[in-house]
Parts: sequence; C-alpha cells; structure tokens
Amino acid sequence: MHLWNPPFCGDMDMLIARDGTWWHEGKPIRRPAMVQLFASILMRDKDNQYYLVTPEEKVRIQVEDCPFVATLMDTAGSGKSQTVQFTTNTGETVIVDSDHALAVDTDANTGEPHPIVHVRSGLNALLTRALFYRLVDQAEQRITESEIITGIWSSNQFFELGRAPKEEG
Repeated sequence: MHLWNPPFCGDMDMLIARDGTWWHEGKPIRRPAMVQLFASILMRDKDNQYYLVTPEEKVRIQVEDCPFVATLMDTAGSGKSQTVQFTTNTGETVIVDSDHALAVDTDANTGEPHPIVHVRSGLNALLTRALFYRLVDQAEQRITESEIITGIWSSNQFFELGRAPKEEG
C-alpha cells in the first residue's frame, strides 16, 4: 500500500474523533468491519494530512487527534525483557518496541499527558486514560542528580513516561 500513489480526488466528509469514533457525513459508522476496512487503507503524509488510499484514488479525511485509540493492554514477562502489547479500537495489536515506540507528550492547552504508541506508517494510537494509569502503576523510576524519570520496559527498551525535578532534602 505504501507504494500506491494515486491522484488526489478531494476531501471526503469523514472524521475520526478523538475517542476513536469514525464519522461519515455527520453520522457515526457503526459497523466495525467498515471501520476496519477504512483503517486498513488509511495513510498519513509528511504534512500530517490523513488520506484513504486505494490503487485508483486518494481522498483526504479529518482526524481530531490520533486515528486509533489503544483500548486494551497486556504485559508479559518482567524486567527489561517484559513486553507491553496494545490492541487498538480497530483490532490491530502492537508490541511496544523500537518500531512501535511509546511516547508521552504534554497537551499544551491542558497540561495533561498525551500518551501514544506508534502503530504503523506514521499512524499512532492514543492510549486511554485507564491504560495510561495502568502503565504508570507498573512503571519504575530512575533517579538522577536533578530529576526522577518514570518509565516502563518493553522489548529490552526503556520508554519514558514522564520526568519530575528531584526535590531537595
């Protein structure tokens, strides 16, 4: 699919809401099979625009945040060799590793954490608040001279969840 480069055919009245709901012409798409089909042909370009792409055409759609939402989490093992696996609202599964990195930014407007996992080809899944809290609950801390770094191991890599200044005293 990444090799397809069909002509741009315009905008489609389709929106993926922040909660992972897919909307078409102002109505939610209720059939999971349809959402999975659309998700399978979803691409993001270098300008952060989202498209549904077939061999014959490319149409732009709107995405409020991330196109997917991580709704389930499983962990296996312990320590550095632990694996963290997420399942998205479209049924895709990813194990957090170098190709499916976990990252946490801070929302500029609210100051809240914005945890995401890379799914494929520049497409990310937003972690639900409940999953993020589970991650934090399982996290470990690294203490440096000036700060405390909280993170989690998966596939022999440490993924940072947040930093805080180390309190004096």
